[in-house]
Amino acid sequence: MSQAAKKAVVLLSGGLDSATVLAIAREQGYETYALSVSYGQRHVAELNAAAKVAQRLGARDRRQMQVNLDGIGGSALTDRSIAVPETPTTGIPSTYVPARNTLFLALALGWAEVLGATDIFVGVNAVDYSGYPDCRPEFIRAFEALANLATKAGVEGARFQVHAPLIQLSKAQIIQRGLQLGVDFGETVSCYQADAEGRACGRCDSCRIRRDGFAAAGVPDPTRYQA
Repeated sequence: MSQAAKKAVVLLSGGLDSATVLAIAREQGYETYALSVSYGQRHVAELNAAAKVAQRLGARDRRQMQVNLDGIGGSALTDRSIAVPETPTTGIPSTYVPARNTLFLALALGWAEVLGATDIFVGVNAVDYSGYPDCRPEFIRAFEALANLATKAGVEGARFQVHAPLIQLSKAQIIQRGLQLGVDFGETVSCYQADAEGRACGRCDSCRIRRDGFAAAGVPDPTRYQA
């Protein structure tokens, strides 16, 4: 990595999509700074996975920040009294976490400004996904505009860019791209209710989308499932 390489902050949850995005940022020549967030989610297995992925894919640094979204609840991922759906639902599912991506991108923006970076990568997807409103192109464009209005760097002429390279890809295409870039998907955790060892339930929406993606990509599914 050249000393002149541009820096980028990459939101890294530990799941399949964010791991692929980290690999893409590296391929594009960025010096990557991975940011994971403990937000009161049901399990920490994905955060443990994020640490492994960041190391394997050569992140220059990885930080883990905390936002207590379980303090407001309103989501099956932050309130254990709300069951995680195990069959397809209509509309925006109960696993939607209010303000999650807005807060995550705000944290990434703050770190990017401190680093002198103007590029932020996020693994949102608007094709094979659960219908979350903060995964749409309109949201990414709106946050990018906010970033350039709300920061000292933006006021002084820097131009922040929020990269969402997966936003129009199918899950199968994401998997194929990640494999081309050397992502070990066996290290990633996507399940909404994984156990302490990171094994997936195989029933939630995220597990279904992930499993169907591997099938459509025509490659073996390396996911470890609960017995």
